[in-house]
Amino acid sequence: MKLTERKQWFLKGMRHGIPIMLGYFAVSIALGIAAKNAGMTAPQATVASALIMASAGQYIGFTLIAAGASLLEVIVMEAIANARYLLMSTALSQKVDPALPMRHRLLMGLWITDEIFGVSVSVDGRLNPYYNYGMAAVATPGWALGTLTGVVLGNVLPVRVVSALSVGLYGMFMSIFVPPARKNPVIAGLVIVSFALSYAFNALSWFDGISSGMKIIILTVTISLAAALIFPVKEDDHAA
Repeated sequence: MKLTERKQWFLKGMRHGIPIMLGYFAVSIALGIAAKNAGMTAPQATVASALIMASAGQYIGFTLIAAGASLLEVIVMEAIANARYLLMSTALSQKVDPALPMRHRLLMGLWITDEIFGVSVSVDGRLNPYYNYGMAAVATPGWALGTLTGVVLGNVLPVRVVSALSVGLYGMFMSIFVPPARKNPVIAGLVIVSFALSYAFNALSWFDGISSGMKIIILTVTISLAAALIFPVKEDDHAA
């Protein structure tokens, strides 16, 4: 891969990562408040955000730390909460060049988040790893700095302001799946089915004993497996 091509993909990833960075900064302020309430210092919370990059996983971790949970309990809960990233990594592995070296695969896996995955999987053709690196280079500082801001200033901000900032995450999710759903009726149908089943899982008492993270995993595996069987995508279509 030529240096010019790598640079072009990296810069493109940085441009596409700016909206993610802005959303991350706003949302992670609430995580900073949770980290401070758990007794963590600003450097500790900032490093945690830079390395973990997972809102649900971090919130669970900070909550367990505040409750005095053991290290084993934190590790197990983090593994369960972040298991969905294994599914995302598997999906992205089908979009990269089969000859892509392992070091690039590991780095891409390190920076997979819901939003980065959503943008990456919608790229036409093969996915260049430097596109992911560009997004991560912009998004990761936004997440970490937002957490830092939450630790330092979060408790000073009104509760309504913090809640309003958190809503930005939902808008960011919509900007990821709405454009491809408008172009592809299959994706649009899967989005509707996902919403309906997600509502059912949360509304029906049958599923009260299942954690929210496990519900996401079950729905993701079930819906994606059904879509793959009913609407298979050939390898040649990815390279087109």
